[in-house]
Amino acid sequence: MLSRFLPPPLPPPQSWYPGHMTQFSRILPALLARTDVVLELRDARLPLTSVNKNFEGALNRWRAERVRLSEHAAASSPNASARVCERVVVFNKRDLVPEWGVVPFQKAMAAKFPDQRTMFVSWNRPNDLRTLSGLLVNIARKYPHIPELNVLVVGMPNVGKSTLLNALRDVGIPGPTPKALRTSAQPGLTKALSTRLKLSQDPLVYSFDTPGVMLPFLGRGDRGAERGVKLALIAGIKEGLYDHEALAAYLHYRLNALDSTKPAYLTLLPPGTMPTDDLHEFLGSLARRLGMLQRGGVPDFPRAAGWFVRWWRDEGNAASTRRTGWGLDLEWRAEADTSDAAACVERFMAQEAQEEDEGGAVSTTQERKRIRDDKRAKRALRTKARLAAKRAG
Repeated sequence: MLSRFLPPPLPPPQSWYPGHMTQFSRILPALLARTDVVLELRDARLPLTSVNKNFEGALNRWRAERVRLSEHAAASSPNASARVCERVVVFNKRDLVPEWGVVPFQKAMAAKFPDQRTMFVSWNRPNDLRTLSGLLVNIARKYPHIPELNVLVVGMPNVGKSTLLNALRDVGIPGPTPKALRTSAQPGLTKALSTRLKLSQDPLVYSFDTPGVMLPFLGRGDRGAERGVKLALIAGIKEGLYDHEALAAYLHYRLNALDSTKPAYLTLLPPGTMPTDDLHEFLGSLARRLGMLQRGGVPDFPRAAGWFVRWWRDEGNAASTRRTGWGLDLEWRAEADTSDAAACVERFMAQEAQEEDEGGAVSTTQERKRIRDDKRAKRALRTKARLAAKRAG
């Protein structure tokens, strides 16, 4: 496991939070007020790192408000119908992770978060698309009193929101359907809320695509640095903020840790090549295999590193034949039972909670802003109290 390999030095986390992300975060509560179902997309290769914790507050308030309105309506009229309030967590790009880990992870998530439905899908797997489309249709039919079901799709950059919605539209609407949303392999293409996209004719199901929203601050120390590198590996952060050799170093280390005897990268090298923990040795072998040589036959390490990262983005770890690890967030053996997956999830969430308690999830700038806002709020309360006292006198 990981203790056998020394992690490489990691670059400090890079900040990437353009203005359109701030704007969307501000309007999210208003959007949720007219939303029935939230589809929260995450990347199956990083099922926990690709969670955007900044959504949690708005989603929890949305759920609480829907419950309050339903209870109020029931108190006024016994025949009143409940408000629709469904949250479905969709782990996209299923084809890029080993299939044997999907069910144990889903069971672990169901035990930890019983209020969330989870699904693993891939836009190029028709059965996955039909299952997800059927879920939305069944939710709509469960509430026949509403004229249409409104779905809001949220998630981090480059988790595949637009691509998945285009594919769902093809499944849900009979006949040929032109591509409705632009897509890109680079994060940040969608910068504004999309127009309504019809996903089903009968019953009516509509959806909105939204901009991917990154965390404003990736964290301090090694944990923040690792979070940044992981998100850069799945192209969730603007290209160019991270050097490909730094990404290749971390990826090489993790693939070795997941399977020390037959790491996935061996399929790229000549038969009989042995695993190595030396990045330059690996990149040199890869460069020679691909013909990426400079003058004098010197391996072109930057080109080989970039190719290695792009290969993993396209192939993931799904092709691993030895079942000794699953994903870059979690590790357990295939022959283990579901409790191992649950323990992995629990450890990850405990580390996240500890980081938040220690203030590592909030930047110095954010903390200063919070203190400044608190002072302004206290001054406003004191001013209000003084004015009330004067009026009373």
